Amino acid sequence: MSETNYHGSLLPKHAIYHSSGLSVYLILLVAAKFLRAVGLFVSYDLLKVIPVVQFLFLIKFWSSLPLLVLQKPFSSGKRLSNNQYFRIFRHAFIGAFIGLLWLFGLTLCGPLRTILLFEHSDLVIIAGASALFTNNGGGPAKTRGAIFFLVAVITLLLFDHDEKLDHLGDHEPKDKHHSIFSHLFYHTVNFIGWSDHKGGVVLLAITLCMQVGYNSASRKLSVDVGGAKKLHALSSLVQATVLFPWATFIYFTKESEVESWLYLVIPMGLVILFVFLLDFYIEAVASNHLQGPRTAVYGTYAIFISALLLGVTWNHPMVSWITTVTKDIITEDHVLSGGVIFSLMTFILATSMLGWPGRSSKAGSFIGYSPSGQPLYSFNTDAFARTSHSIATVMKSGLRQILEESDSRKIFYFLCINLMFTFVELIYGVWTNSLGLISDGFHMLFDCSALVMGLYAAIMSRWKPTRIFSYGFDRVEVLSGFINGLFLVVIGIFVFTEALGRLVEPPVVSTERLLTVSVLGLLVNLFGIVAFRSSHSHGHGGHGHSHGGGHGHSHGGGHNHGHSHGGEGHQDRNANMEGVFLHVLADTLGSVGVIISSLLIENFGWNIADPICSLFIATMILLSVFPLLRETSTILLLRTPSDLETEIPDVLQKIMSLDGVLTYRHPHIWNHTSSKIHGTLHVQVSTEVSEQKIVAQVTNILKEHSVSNLVVQVEKETYFYHLSGLGASFDQMTDFGTKREQFTVESIKAI
Repeated sequence: MSETNYHGSLLPKHAIYHSSGLSVYLILLVAAKFLRAVGLFVSYDLLKVIPVVQFLFLIKFWSSLPLLVLQKPFSSGKRLSNNQYFRIFRHAFIGAFIGLLWLFGLTLCGPLRTILLFEHSDLVIIAGASALFTNNGGGPAKTRGAIFFLVAVITLLLFDHDEKLDHLGDHEPKDKHHSIFSHLFYHTVNFIGWSDHKGGVVLLAITLCMQVGYNSASRKLSVDVGGAKKLHALSSLVQATVLFPWATFIYFTKESEVESWLYLVIPMGLVILFVFLLDFYIEAVASNHLQGPRTAVYGTYAIFISALLLGVTWNHPMVSWITTVTKDIITEDHVLSGGVIFSLMTFILATSMLGWPGRSSKAGSFIGYSPSGQPLYSFNTDAFARTSHSIATVMKSGLRQILEESDSRKIFYFLCINLMFTFVELIYGVWTNSLGLISDGFHMLFDCSALVMGLYAAIMSRWKPTRIFSYGFDRVEVLSGFINGLFLVVIGIFVFTEALGRLVEPPVVSTERLLTVSVLGLLVNLFGIVAFRSSHSHGHGGHGHSHGGGHGHSHGGGHNHGHSHGGEGHQDRNANMEGVFLHVLADTLGSVGVIISSLLIENFGWNIADPICSLFIATMILLSVFPLLRETSTILLLRTPSDLETEIPDVLQKIMSLDGVLTYRHPHIWNHTSSKIHGTLHVQVSTEVSEQKIVAQVTNILKEHSVSNLVVQVEKETYFYHLSGLGASFDQMTDFGTKREQFTVESIKAI
């Protein structure tokens, strides 16, 4: 990224340019980015023989001279105050620090990876951060772009197997890394266990964030001191002044690897010209004519593709002749890998999503003028309401809501701890060949998935009904519990069958630190039980609302339809969260089993204790999941609540005893969720009865038995005659009006 990308926003934006002339500035921008990529490749080769501090001092000093001649910061413009000079000095000091980190990262990762990680426009980075951490981030497209950007960085960190750079990093002489930055960096990466270039990826990512903040502060300071170009000239001079003592100390105390500085004049001149002069001025002009988003996107495309081409061709002998860099310096360590190619494509995709402005909303309908003559437009609610939820939006919104509540926040913290320890158990289980530890690790992994699905299902269940999902999203919790149950059945059967095989020939299990890992796992699960139980024990109290006891409308004076929302009369039982709690409890018992088996193996050599422990864990998994599957499957099948099976005949008999009720038909009562019971009922009444009175009476009777959402259809005798006039068959009319329907449990049909 250009060190002073802040200049573009300060140039005049009111000029209008002919569209045919934009291609000239686009060509200039592409050429400048190509030359910048060349300059970075040359810089990488020069840094093999020149220390980072000396290199930065030289390029800052020699680039400040033409800038001072062109900008005349001391003679043009208003005179600067002492406070402004102090702010410039502080700005330059921070800039020099960021420059040292950038060049040090360049020596670690090579030019291609450095360009992919660092050469991004401020506009792209700020758009990605806004999409991830603010509510008005630009919509799902921006959020997807930010996720793609993170995936590209993680790909370079985890899947970029650059064996040659690893080889160089492992075999470089120890006395080469003699600065405070290198000592601190290498102690850190050695402690973590990373290679040099993987540590460089993290360093460049952090430096990129610092550079964006630095550029933002530069934009504000440039307004006070007389412009971005003046600030850039003064800052370059001050940076050279700040680095001069350090560079001089290194020159006189360290043995130089440069055989002749004369041979490095041309490549150093290319770096200064391509990276610090041409790119600065051409990007300023391009930003003024092409505007910010177009400059950011096209500039990124150009430098990425240029870096890829240079990475393939840089070792050609012609490069040494053009750049005058000796062949001994240009070594074959600019290698490509599948991770780099995938990361490059992902970065380009992320830049296209984050760089371009979001689509504007559709215009409203013109409806006339106001009394003052202003045009008036009408917008329907669909223009403002979100009609769909992208995966990224759901994840970001759900995480924010989870962290807002104390109980869900505790469960989320337990999820993070549990997930980290899960991988510890799996890795150590494979290392020690302990099936008990491996099975317990897989169980914890599925517990983590159950927690994730449970938390997000709880968030989705609070979404308001939409035009498509008119009943809302209450049943997401039920579906989540059912899916979790199926997953746990699969892993339980797998562990059970594997343990049966090991019972015949018990393998040798290494008990080294096995007990320690098992005890830590038990402590993690105990923490989860306390956190989850404190949240779960609060319960979710019953709630309800009604509309005057019911409401209805008549069809020809003979058909009335009532709809009521009653309150639940019992505590809300969340099948999803109860199932997850049972999983955590079973996992705790599994940890106890692993501890017992490790003690038996270590003290008595009973290797058979490991498969027995695995059988115990598998049994706990299956026993905990079968009740969950049974409950969620009956809810999904719209079964009549089991606790109401014996009560419903009495309830319907009570309805039959109401004044004016002749008969009923089609009674349907089912669990909408584990805590909400819905029902529908057709009631035939005499002609003189009030429909609203019947709806209210029937609703109150069923509300006493926890039916929270009831639809009552009231049908008078005149409606019966209306059916006969429409040509209803004799059997239909007979079934409707000649006999009462005898209720049994089997007569309640699922909808």
